[in-house]
Amino acid sequence: MTGPAPTRRSGRWIERWDPEDEAFWQATGERIARRNLWFSVLSEHIGFSVWTLWSVLVLFMGPEYGLTPADKFLLTSVVTLVGAVVRVPYTFAVAVFGGRNWTIISASLLLIPTVAAFVVMEPGTSYSTFLLVGLLAGIGGGNFASSMTNINAFFPLRKKGWALGLNAGGGNIGVPVIQLAALAIIGASGGPRVLLGIYIPLIVVAAVLAALFMDNLSSVKNDTGAAKDAARDAHTWIMSLLYIGTFGSFIGYSFAFGQVLTNGFGRTPLQAAYLTFIGPLLGSLIRPLGGWLADRYGGARITLWNYVGMAAATAVLIVASMQKSLPLFVSVFVVLFVLSGLGNGSTFKMIPGIFQAKALAKGLEGEAAVAHGRRLSGASMGLIGAVGALGGVGINMAFRQSFLSYGSGTGAFVAFLVYYGVCFAVTWAVYLRRTAARVPAATAASEAKSQLSYAEV
Repeated sequence: MTGPAPTRRSGRWIERWDPEDEAFWQATGERIARRNLWFSVLSEHIGFSVWTLWSVLVLFMGPEYGLTPADKFLLTSVVTLVGAVVRVPYTFAVAVFGGRNWTIISASLLLIPTVAAFVVMEPGTSYSTFLLVGLLAGIGGGNFASSMTNINAFFPLRKKGWALGLNAGGGNIGVPVIQLAALAIIGASGGPRVLLGIYIPLIVVAAVLAALFMDNLSSVKNDTGAAKDAARDAHTWIMSLLYIGTFGSFIGYSFAFGQVLTNGFGRTPLQAAYLTFIGPLLGSLIRPLGGWLADRYGGARITLWNYVGMAAATAVLIVASMQKSLPLFVSVFVVLFVLSGLGNGSTFKMIPGIFQAKALAKGLEGEAAVAHGRRLSGASMGLIGAVGALGGVGINMAFRQSFLSYGSGTGAFVAFLVYYGVCFAVTWAVYLRRTAARVPAATAASEAKSQLSYAEV
């Protein structure tokens, strides 16, 4: 059976898009969606690399730059902060400009912080200048939000966990890739401008490929009402709390790992660079698996047990930090990266499932339920992604305070352990706890149905 082809207008706009129609999906939808996914991944990948650029550049900044460890943690914190904040407008930019058009614009904007860093990256530059240029690099963090919102619209609900996991994971790999590039350059006695010079043409390539091969969806329209509804929904903020624990951990540790090794374990920048890329690489690669497991077993279940693992790994890190055991510390930190990546996939899969379940609970059916769920989940993703990225700011500031107060990162790890415990409790209480035994018989069935629907998200 052949489904109707998507209707188009000029400027690579697709007027009709219905991925839930199986005939449409098999005939033309899947091919178009996958093509947009691959080029979205490329642009987001470069965005992540630029966003995390300063986690690498600080390793090049030796004593001649005159910066203290606290100065460097503050620098990476402001980069993370801007990346979190710009995720909100980037989410809605897709509906204003179109997914393809905004990918071209957002990729091109990455030239500004990269060229600026190329100009100022030398001893004698003032700390305030470094902070300003670091702020510019934060725009790379926004690419994730617009990319996820765009790809969410292309795929049917049954494929969202895999597609969003792959899109995010491919972007996340930008973190270890730029760290590996820095390792090669440091090992070859090259300077930071060599690294920046490599990325400037790559940004141009990403923008050009987006222009040639991506599409805009007319069905994705700017809906301020959806944003307001998502902001008023308690699940948006509950999922933000959980996403702080997963993605906030991933991006925060990515920025901080090298500095923790140099300041807490006396590693040289080259020695640290040999180790820092492993965790982000594995955490990025496993994110699609987290989405796939969530599709199969339910995101809430995967997220719950993932937090058990993250808490256990953090407890071991506290011991390793206190004993100054570098082999144990690095190996368990890598495990924590892997778990944060797995949790990234499972938590983001929960979002469309939650709003789809709420649509069904309202009595909506069929396409009306799908449209309602897609409307709110797309709007909430930007808010959740922004708040989640703020976790990276918290992690860097926690490490900064811990090193200032105790001379090590142990105090920060204790705080992270407590937070993961809170996330475990919230996941269980909101999405998995059975209530039928504690409600009147007349309402037990409906309550149980609601709980089971959320358990499957």
